[in-house]
Amino acid sequence: MNILILNCGSSSIKFQIAEMPEYNVVVQGSVERIGYEDAEFKYYIGNDKNSEIFSVMNHEEGINIILDTLFDKNILGISKSDIAAIGHRVVQGGDKQNVSVIIDQNVIDYIENIKDLAPLHNPNHLAGIYACQKLLPDVMQAVVFDNGFHMSLPESAYVYGIPYEYYEKYHIRRYGFHGIAFRSMAEEVDKILNDSHKNYKIVNMMLGSGTTANALKYGKSIEVSTGFTPQEGLIQSTRAGDIDAAAILYLMKKEGLSIEKADELINKKSGWKGLSGISNDMREIYDEAGKGNERAQLTIDAVCHRFKKYVGAYSAIMEGMDILVFSGGVGQNAHYIREKVCSGLEYMGVEIDTNKNKNLKEAGIISKDSSKVKIIVVKANEEKIIAEDTFNLYEKIKI
Repeated sequence: MNILILNCGSSSIKFQIAEMPEYNVVVQGSVERIGYEDAEFKYYIGNDKNSEIFSVMNHEEGINIILDTLFDKNILGISKSDIAAIGHRVVQGGDKQNVSVIIDQNVIDYIENIKDLAPLHNPNHLAGIYACQKLLPDVMQAVVFDNGFHMSLPESAYVYGIPYEYYEKYHIRRYGFHGIAFRSMAEEVDKILNDSHKNYKIVNMMLGSGTTANALKYGKSIEVSTGFTPQEGLIQSTRAGDIDAAAILYLMKKEGLSIEKADELINKKSGWKGLSGISNDMREIYDEAGKGNERAQLTIDAVCHRFKKYVGAYSAIMEGMDILVFSGGVGQNAHYIREKVCSGLEYMGVEIDTNKNKNLKEAGIISKDSSKVKIIVVKANEEKIIAEDTFNLYEKIKI
């Protein structure tokens, strides 16, 4: 059976069509610059890349272009009727949804009711759901919540130190994100070790343009760096991460910033981009640091300091650490970041093998044989998790 996997952002749609249960990716691609006359639709079939420019004003138009191009032109050798189910990534599931579910009106109403918790994400996910209801009305849809993985956090870990009535009234708490990626990372660790991650205390470092640290103790998430929004925690590509809230209030007064401008400052103008003054791409910052650019080097030092701090903190929370996992674009490809984070943690049993680390291709173990803590690099595949959950839900309704 074929499953359509959708991840709808504010100005983009990422998609895959996968044959299940083998998870054989038939096609993958994206629509970028939704809302513009020159939106780009690109897709890959194997190693063949195709790209076209369209006027795409909304998500429905974008999904319609995907379906029309792939199916009406018979590019894939399958038709729309061969799509058995659709799986959606939804960033925020609130504190009531921690499992993937088949979409019905109750689920849609729930996501609508909590969309204020993720105003930059959930409305776009809903747009994708509504578009599919219209374009593929007879196809089962499922939703996989990105924060559902972290609903196992104890209350002492997710509550904030503000008056408790605001948690009760507005549900302000730590939710955590990248949960789908962490599930994928756990699957990959199992393959590499030929064992279950549920037997270990693991610190996960999901280091992409968005970054999240996670304490996974015997299969349960017990701490996570991202909070009420993805802004909290590690220094990210354009997000400031942990910062004294009063510093933002001070800046708002000094610079006359509106709430919207302050939000833009900490989410889109800070992080690696704001610190370096160069780019939100770590590769470009690393290149500039190699040329002697002091702000570029400071950015790398500050980012790695924050990464290392969370490794130590989460080891303390779990009362030990057996495995340290790196993933994401930076975690998987930037050997210099991994080495800098691990350097000096030998007292914790973390011993990185610099040769293995530098020469690693894609995934594997990069710790010394003598290291008490295994250091593992994996490639996270969120789409695979969404496909698996959607397939399992589809199989249940067939019974």
